[in-house]
Amino acid sequence: MSRVANHNTGADFQKKKKKKQKKRGRNSKMEAETKSPDAFKTPCKPAKMKSPVSSSGTPITIPASPFMKKLGYGTGVSVYLMNRTGKQTQSPWAIKKISSKCANVHKNVYQKRLCEEAEILKELQHPNIVGFRAFTTAKDGSKCLAMEYGGEQSLNDLIEKRREAGLQAFPVATIEKVALHVARGLQYLHNEKKLLHGDMKSCNVVIKGDFDTIKICDVGVSLKLDENMQVSDPKAHYIGTEPWKPKEALEDGLITDKADIFAYGLTLWEMMTLSVPHLEMLDSEGDCGDDDSFDEDDFDEDAYYERLGTRPPLDTLGSTYQRMVELFCLCTEEDPSKRPSATHIVQALESNSQLDDERSEIVTFIYKFSTCDAGSHRQ
Repeated sequence: MSRVANHNTGADFQKKKKKKQKKRGRNSKMEAETKSPDAFKTPCKPAKMKSPVSSSGTPITIPASPFMKKLGYGTGVSVYLMNRTGKQTQSPWAIKKISSKCANVHKNVYQKRLCEEAEILKELQHPNIVGFRAFTTAKDGSKCLAMEYGGEQSLNDLIEKRREAGLQAFPVATIEKVALHVARGLQYLHNEKKLLHGDMKSCNVVIKGDFDTIKICDVGVSLKLDENMQVSDPKAHYIGTEPWKPKEALEDGLITDKADIFAYGLTLWEMMTLSVPHLEMLDSEGDCGDDDSFDEDDFDEDAYYERLGTRPPLDTLGSTYQRMVELFCLCTEEDPSKRPSATHIVQALESNSQLDDERSEIVTFIYKFSTCDAGSHRQ
């Protein structure tokens, strides 16, 4: 399984982008988005739901890192598979801990964020949200967040494998299932827990089996929402991942639950295109190559930044995809007020009703325009 190598196409691109920025001397504002807050995220962290175990329960022994299989990593953190043994068969856990390679100057910051993530995850219990298992200290003194291992791969892993196999969009039934289950998870976060996930994308959706279970993971950068679905702390910073960020996050605007909806729409787009948003200006070989093979001339940086926060083009799909195309278009409106809520999406998908009867013709027009636009950019 190429999980570590393929765990985050967006993150791989960020490394290439930073390399290029150093050559061009871009200002520190763009570099800041790829440093410590964003780096803390672990896109491929697999986990499950509910747990009777807590940090105050029976002592838990976490093996040393070399004795566990690494599942994923990010700057400062790593996720391992912990196989548990006992008198009865016990399900494995995913263990998130601070990387031993993390610079000492950053360790305290990452430890604090890991504690905050554990506190958030401990309060969440939903079939479409990964679950808390324990928060404990390893023998080396490092904090460890234990989660039930609830999936073999992330949605991003499956997208990459499908693309590498030369296949096209996922079957529409699969996209619809992911759309519904992820929307249910977001509805729970937004309405019941008043939380903005803050980093929706395919890397943060964990899949078990043949889409038997679908769960949102990585709540470490979530933000609290008030009764108006707005981020309650004016000093809070929306982290996200650059290609999935809505316009309001890029321009320091008002952040609401609709920021998650924009990124959710792009997650559906990923399943229809097998691509990373706004990276179509990379040539077909350069977008997945190693750093050494990356040629900065293959990438139109100005066009990339201009397109961030907008709806990416979509090639023509069969008529059976029209409903998912409609949902994608509605979710990626630049005006947050025009995007549907997670509740609206769940209701429409569960009842198989129109997402927006009054705007169906407009959405169809947008789709046709988008496909024409796609052709003008892919030569």
